[in-house]
Amino acid sequence: QLQLVESGGGSVQPGGSLRLSCAASGFNLDYYAIGWFRQAPGKEREGVSCISNSDGSTHYADSVKGRFTISRDNAKNTVYLQMNSLKPEDTAVYYCALEAWGTCDEKPHEYDYWGQGTQVTVPS
Repeated sequence: QLQLVESGGGSVQPGGSLRLSCAASGFNLDYYAIGWFRQAPGKEREGVSCISNSDGSTHYADSVKGRFTISRDNAKNTVYLQMNSLKPEDTAVYYCALEAWGTCDEKPHEYDYWGQGTQVTVPS
C-alpha cells in the first residue's frame, strides 16, 4: 500500500521548535521529490519546503527561510522538517506530498500522493 504518514506536530510556544516526520511505505523516497505544505483555516494550501530526488537540492518559502530545514534519511525512508523559531503565523495543518518526477514545485496540484496531515499550533 502506498502511503505517506506525517507525525511530530503539536503545540509549542513562540520561539520553540518541532520536528515533523514524513514516513513512506510502498515508495522508495530516493526516487521522488518530497514537499511540505501547510494550510491554515480559511487559507489556501501553501508550499513550505521541498527536497528533490537526485541531488537533494532544497527549497524554502521566504516565510520560513532560515528557520526551517528539510532533510531526508534514505535508510529510514523518511523526510524531516525541522522547524525552529516558530511563530503564531506558522500555525496550520502540515502535509507532506510526493512528486513523482522528482522535481520540486510550489504548486500543490503537481504532487501525486499526500499524507493525512499533522497539526502545528503556535499560540499568540
